[in-house]
Amino acid sequence: MNASTHWVAALTGGVASGKSAVAERFERLGIAVHDADVAAREAVAPGSEGLRAIVTSFGEGVLDEHGALDRRAMRARVFEQPSARLQLEAIVHPAVRAKLRERVASDRGPYCLLAIPLLAETWPQYAWVDRVIVVDASDEVRRQRLMRRDDISAELAQKMMDAQATRERRRALADDVIDNDGAEEALDAQVRILHQRYLNLAERKRAGND
Repeated sequence: MNASTHWVAALTGGVASGKSAVAERFERLGIAVHDADVAAREAVAPGSEGLRAIVTSFGEGVLDEHGALDRRAMRARVFEQPSARLQLEAIVHPAVRAKLRERVASDRGPYCLLAIPLLAETWPQYAWVDRVIVVDASDEVRRQRLMRRDDISAELAQKMMDAQATRERRRALADDVIDNDGAEEALDAQVRILHQRYLNLAERKRAGND
């Protein structure tokens, strides 16, 4: 559970499930969404401790001509070597968690969300959140979306999906599930219902801490 007085939910889902579309709808309702991907980029920015640790572990070859992390080269390396992926995650994930904790502590909204694509893969390190929202869509729907979005083959789309936690594993963590198998407009009502629920839960938590 969240040790702070601020109420926070983690938002997750598989690749091409529609997490961004859901996050945008919460933001339109005035709720801040703090993104783990943004925190990860900050954690390995030029001059950061994270980037220095990566260079120490993997060598100068993971840097581009500007001294920044060459993400394409790093991605290729961790795909080929599972041990390299674990090594990279051991550097980046703790820094990301620390940055997200800072964002929750400084948030001044009624509640906030953390967008964490790899929540299932990094659980229980985020067990301090108050609630978990999973944006869910069938494997076939996600595969078709990936093929259209990235202009890739069905085989590559499936590999990208297989590299993540299973749909069942994500749903096992969920307190709330948003169904996104259909048209994007169907998300509006689902988000509004959850928003009202979370306002009530956040108010209850604040009252209990007063």
